[in-house]
Amino acid sequence: MKKIGRLDRPDNSGSAKMFANPVLEKLSRTHISIPIAMFLGVGTYSLYFGISSTPISLWKGVALFLGGFLVFTFVEYLMHRYLYHMEPDTHMKDKLQYSVHGVHHDYPKDKDRLAMPPFISGLYAVILYFLFDFIMGESALFFLPGFLLGYALYLGVHYTVHAYQPPKNFLKILWVNHAIHHYKDPDVAFGVSTPLWDYIFGTAPKKN
Repeated sequence: MKKIGRLDRPDNSGSAKMFANPVLEKLSRTHISIPIAMFLGVGTYSLYFGISSTPISLWKGVALFLGGFLVFTFVEYLMHRYLYHMEPDTHMKDKLQYSVHGVHHDYPKDKDRLAMPPFISGLYAVILYFLFDFIMGESALFFLPGFLLGYALYLGVHYTVHAYQPPKNFLKILWVNHAIHHYKDPDVAFGVSTPLWDYIFGTAPKKN
């Protein structure tokens, strides 16, 4: 098994101390509801502004919204696979990889570190708006809400699969895949909110 964190095995009841400074340590934690509320709030305002101030048709707006959602699931997959699981072959990359994701593999049930802190999440939302606005102009007002809804859904799913037992329905695959990723093979099941891209790129867990 490829080693992602620094512990020999995941600690399901512990929590890492990331900073000696108590203020920084506090800022490194967040309740999952805060970034979800931020993304949904920004997305709702953007959608309202797009509907009320642009000539974009309903069908084009819906297509842009769904496109933003789909693009997020692809970005989620790529970041998890290639950024969060990059080879820590230098000291800088090792520190970055552990701070961003390795600590989560060491302490997978630490509920306060299942999302980026609010000030980072807020910065993400601002950067994404200006990036999408630069690329697609006023269409970004519809594309961004879809993207942020995808982000909020990802955060909600990720929190839920770590905090609760799997349901007895079709959603169980999300719990199973993420458990395989954490406890059996971290080189598979990179999609958290959907297994779509794992199936497309051949990183879905192999069935026994």
